[in-house]
Amino acid sequence: MLYRMSFVRFVLALTVASLAFGLPHAAAQDGPPKGFASIEILWPGGAPGAHGTADGDVPKLFCYPAPGAGPHAAVVVIPGGGYTNVVLEKEGGVEARWLNERGVSAYVLQYRLSPAYQYPTPMQDGERAMRFVRSHAQQWGLRADAIGAWGFSAGGHLTGYLATAKSIEDANAADPIERVSSHPDFAIFGYARLSLDPGIPGIFGMKTLIGNNPTQTLVDTVSPVLHVTRDTSPSFLYANSRDEVVSSLNATAFYNALQLLRVPAELHVFESGPHGTGMAQNLPRLPELKIWPTLLEHWMQMHNWMPLPDAPKS
Repeated sequence: MLYRMSFVRFVLALTVASLAFGLPHAAAQDGPPKGFASIEILWPGGAPGAHGTADGDVPKLFCYPAPGAGPHAAVVVIPGGGYTNVVLEKEGGVEARWLNERGVSAYVLQYRLSPAYQYPTPMQDGERAMRFVRSHAQQWGLRADAIGAWGFSAGGHLTGYLATAKSIEDANAADPIERVSSHPDFAIFGYARLSLDPGIPGIFGMKTLIGNNPTQTLVDTVSPVLHVTRDTSPSFLYANSRDEVVSSLNATAFYNALQLLRVPAELHVFESGPHGTGMAQNLPRLPELKIWPTLLEHWMQMHNWMPLPDAPKS
């Protein structure tokens, strides 16, 4: 899987993988993101399949409503962490505040994690988060037709699942949240695992989601690139050629699948950058990466998911 690498680079890659994909020395649970206005519990009466009521058993949203009069577009931000951790600040709070500054409401998802929870639980939490935000659109001053998902690394994989899965609403459900769509109106991917093709190099970490010996059917079920259709969410993809944990081939394969079906998509693959670059903050040796949030901003403005800045006064 990893080839043409020096021993030192191999060790460094494994170190990053332990943080990003839940290998034996994964980081401890990240603390809550900074600056949220409120917390919403996705299932106030208890999440389906929950093992208890501890923090890790309770999927939730950290809410960042956009200032000013709405209705606003909204984004569910899904942090990475290899399905064993959620990086709630670097890949959640930072992005939520960035969106707020540009007139978009944001909701950072804390979903349930391995080893206590594996497939399909994180996917259920993601779908519930999308439904939860959309069902509160009128109450929260949101545009129900402009609710996207933005995921990094494993969170990007979960975003890919949401963007390609068929939403099944129950118009007669007792819970009104289950009556609305879980499908993102647009999707944003940061160094996301979007293909489970073993021929793609990188650290393969989906065992935290699907176990050590999954059937091929299960592997294919959670490989988003295999489920791209004309209904897949319009997508913006960011990746780095030197990412030795999640190869940029994930992004290019997904982009190609979208292109074949004429799904609106934009792809940016940078030459430099390791795994986990976030919004490219605090990376003085990688100045070229600083442009990618601006590219995302322009893409969202082009599609009317982010307001244009006020025109300069003459």
